[in-house]
Amino acid sequence: MIPREPFWKRYSLLGLSLLFLLAGYIFSETLLFAAAIVIGGYPLFKTGIKNLIRFDFDMKTLMTIAIIGAAIIGEWREGAVVVILFAISEVLEGYSMDKARNSIRSLMEHAPAEALVVRNGKELLLKAEDVEIGDIMLVKPGQMIAMDGVIIEGTSTINQAAITGESVPVERGIEDEVFAGTLNEAGFLKIRVSKLVDDTTIAKIIHLVEEAQAEKAPSQQFVDRFAKYYTPVIILVAALVAVMPPLFFDAGWQEWIYQGLAVLVVGCPCALVISTPVSIVTAIGNGARNGVLIKGGSFLEEAGALKAIAFDKTGTLTKGVPVVTDFVNFTYDEQLLGVVAALESKSQHPLASAVMKKASHLPQNYLVEDFLSIPGKGIKGVVEGTEYRVGNRKLFEEVPEAVLAKISLLQSQGKTVMIAGTNREILGLIAVADEVRDSSSLVIDRLKQLGIEQTILLTGDNQVTAEAIGREAGVNRVESELLPEDKLTFIKHLKAQYGRVAMVGDGVNDAPALAAATVGIAMGGAGTDTALETADIALMNDDLTKLPFTIKLSRKTLQIIKQNITLSIVVKLLALLLVVPGWLTLWIAIFADMGVTLLVTLNGLRLLRVKE
Repeated sequence: MIPREPFWKRYSLLGLSLLFLLAGYIFSETLLFAAAIVIGGYPLFKTGIKNLIRFDFDMKTLMTIAIIGAAIIGEWREGAVVVILFAISEVLEGYSMDKARNSIRSLMEHAPAEALVVRNGKELLLKAEDVEIGDIMLVKPGQMIAMDGVIIEGTSTINQAAITGESVPVERGIEDEVFAGTLNEAGFLKIRVSKLVDDTTIAKIIHLVEEAQAEKAPSQQFVDRFAKYYTPVIILVAALVAVMPPLFFDAGWQEWIYQGLAVLVVGCPCALVISTPVSIVTAIGNGARNGVLIKGGSFLEEAGALKAIAFDKTGTLTKGVPVVTDFVNFTYDEQLLGVVAALESKSQHPLASAVMKKASHLPQNYLVEDFLSIPGKGIKGVVEGTEYRVGNRKLFEEVPEAVLAKISLLQSQGKTVMIAGTNREILGLIAVADEVRDSSSLVIDRLKQLGIEQTILLTGDNQVTAEAIGREAGVNRVESELLPEDKLTFIKHLKAQYGRVAMVGDGVNDAPALAAATVGIAMGGAGTDTALETADIALMNDDLTKLPFTIKLSRKTLQIIKQNITLSIVVKLLALLLVVPGWLTLWIAIFADMGVTLLVTLNGLRLLRVKE
């Protein structure tokens, strides 16, 4: 991080100029006002005169012409005040942008510069950039973790607020991934480093947010284009105001040159130019602080205008981890679940882990003999002299109607059903499902309250399961049995229908759909390079509740940008109308310009207060 200039160095010229201005009022001495103009206006004149020579007419050029003109016609006092007020507005503008970027400073401060590592049996305190992949890092309780890595010894609670925006610490143990910039709260940890300092998650977040804050949003590009043509027009209008009345209406030259200079000041597009970037920078910083990485002002503005949002199922609306939801034991045999789990422990089926987790509290002392996996049907094996089977109905010669009815009921709820039994009878049913997140229905309701017209579930799962998940989550529409290319096609159809569409997924298998959407939103961006690279917006924590916050922040940003642009233009037009009766003064002009600049800056900073 670039060190900030000390207070005295940043504001010394302004302070000295202010002293000369006060002395000028006390002693009524023109030389003191001239000194205030030269000292306070030096940074302004240095840029303004260069621009004037190159015919590059920006706000500093306008102010330079106005102040030099005021001095030429003898208005030293007002020229000095204009210089001081402009310098103050520049300081306030710099302060506001600093405040807006504070989130990045705080992120940088979370990344430790040193790490304690073990090499060749010795503990060494190394600079972060000297730590290599594979090094073993030692982290004591209360210390910040310096590098991304995997825990190889110890357990602890880790505060990941700097990465995910969540202040509630999470439990982490052996084989769990941890991130640089997070706080080890409790235990002593040994961590194998997995990324170099420039590749850590926090380094990528800092880089992406800095790039996002520097990128110009569509509204800012419009303002810049507008200012490019607006500034020469203001100079022409000011020239006409200065010369037309004296030439054609026999008015006083000094009076109307003064009016022309006032037009230059009031026409200065300071407020207009600052109105958008201060809002964009503040909003992106607030998002980063709350665990939402927005990769540019354009995506921030697009998110505020969304009409439809499509969701992937697994890991987005659902938890992404299958669990046993129902265990139906027809025989009331207490050993049945343990026997089934013992068989599943030999299996490679994706649902086996769910059954084993369900039986984890039971004794694990069943010996399985003659185990056999039958593709497309299930598994079987001998436990304590009895052959047990677990699988679908094809594995059993006969399934009673009552059992089939129960299976149909469970399947209608979106669950995958396994039958457990012997070669003679059906003993029980195990229903497994990927559970809907507790927050999904609340998130969908909140999105509807925010004005999202359509919420759509896109999944490769079967129609029955998809519709069950869709009902529980509360989405408007369900599209099932989709391949990745089908999701891409569907997103294109949605864009044609609604204009602006978001796709929310995990950033890996949903990459084509994320790229095709107006705004691609990835879940669980922390530590997931694909999510950070593919998506336009990444929810750093695996937390869907950040989505309504993101939409709310985006809409508030659009609202404030429109307010700022409108206020800037309206006040300038009203002030310019004062030229007609000859009432416009440099005092009114400077307050119309600098006052509005301050107002739009403070209005933009209100985005720091947007909460979930």
